[in-house]
Amino acid sequence: MDITVNNEPLQISDTCSITQLLQDHVQQKPEGIAVAVNQSVIPKSEWENTFIASGDTIILIKATQGG
Repeated sequence: MDITVNNEPLQISDTCSITQLLQDHVQQKPEGIAVAVNQSVIPKSEWENTFIASGDTIILIKATQGG
């Protein structure tokens, strides 16, 4: 299925949760990031039970330190 992650097209073979997407497809550690699916922020407590569907737009925002 085709999705978009941070404005980049990505093809994944099967429906997966946000947690699976981070681990298996974008190799992103879950610490210090926020996830929005179709412009709705998903609480970290719901990542395991929120599944990505074809056509979804996912935004990953990483917190950084600095001034």
